[in-house]
Amino acid sequence: MPYCEVDRYQNGEKWDGVRLFYRRYGRGAVKVLLVIGLAGTHDSWGPQIKGLTGSLEPADDEAEAERTDEESGDAASPAAAEGEDDGGEGDGIEVCCFDNRGVGRSSIPPHKSYYSTAIMARDALALMDHLGWKKAHVFGHSMGAMISCKLAAMAPQRVCSLALLNVTGGGFQCFPKVDGQMLSLAFRFLRAKTPEERALVDLETHYTEEYLNEKVGSCTRRTILYQEYVKGISSTGMQSNCGFEGQVNACWTHKMTSKELDTIRSAGFLVSVIHGRSDIIAQLCHARRLAERLIPVARMVELHGAHLVSHERPEEVNNALMELIKATKSMMKPEEWSSQPENSSGVILMGFEHMRNIVKVMKPVRVAAIDRQ
Repeated sequence: MPYCEVDRYQNGEKWDGVRLFYRRYGRGAVKVLLVIGLAGTHDSWGPQIKGLTGSLEPADDEAEAERTDEESGDAASPAAAEGEDDGGEGDGIEVCCFDNRGVGRSSIPPHKSYYSTAIMARDALALMDHLGWKKAHVFGHSMGAMISCKLAAMAPQRVCSLALLNVTGGGFQCFPKVDGQMLSLAFRFLRAKTPEERALVDLETHYTEEYLNEKVGSCTRRTILYQEYVKGISSTGMQSNCGFEGQVNACWTHKMTSKELDTIRSAGFLVSVIHGRSDIIAQLCHARRLAERLIPVARMVELHGAHLVSHERPEEVNNALMELIKATKSMMKPEEWSSQPENSSGVILMGFEHMRNIVKVMKPVRVAAIDRQ
């Protein structure tokens, strides 16, 4: 099983042997790091893994062999490690997703002081070091989006682009809209002791009623998803109390300072803030506010769906992520990115890249510039 020993990449700091379980999918020069949210495990990214790479078959064994070769001296090309198209690996996409500390198959530190979005951002950077990735597109969901924000502020030079799904600013913004439904869900969540009880609560917090009641063959999506959730929770076990409390502490103590947001805004990469309009966990107003604070590099994408809009509207979310990757590759200017309507299609990006290539051909090239390539 692929694990990253975080201690090896933390400049001698004591990290009490934290290990992160991860999976790799697809192959290509474009690297994407997926950071999951509170109580979630790496496989929650299934729809995005499939959409970005075309396969749900892990490529860990082959990739691990290549990484071992690189460590022994048979290194891959610098462009591939940096997440750039080097012509050798083509235009494919390689994705890595992982279990955060405190959940799944990763280590579960016993005290909440071992959990913060800054600490978990350093975990993610350690994983990138472990993989040999100098840069990657960093996409996070919920708590994972908070972690991704911290990572982008701490090491902007490691980020190709940033996607924040169903994000808030942490602290009091983590509080959902308080009404009778939410109070009932909170009570049931705290009392859930079995995978079956937890699955019932998760479904109601993750999806809209409309989506859950849709017919799929002879049954509803609710029935299908319930079975999938029970199976998933049973396979990894219920999250431990210390792991859950630690991750909650990370959300509660999360805060992005004005200086950190300035760092992201001036770093040169593009940002997508993607949110479900019916999210009762992470309120839409907080995501809008964050997107406004990241203008001109951020685009706000609002979709019909709830907290797991990545599952409820996978095609639309995947299209938004692919547009971000394509816009980054075409070196679209931030002002052009943020000013485009949120329902813009890949046709616009194709046209932009086509015009850019025409300008490249027509533009005189200096001999000195060729010598530097």
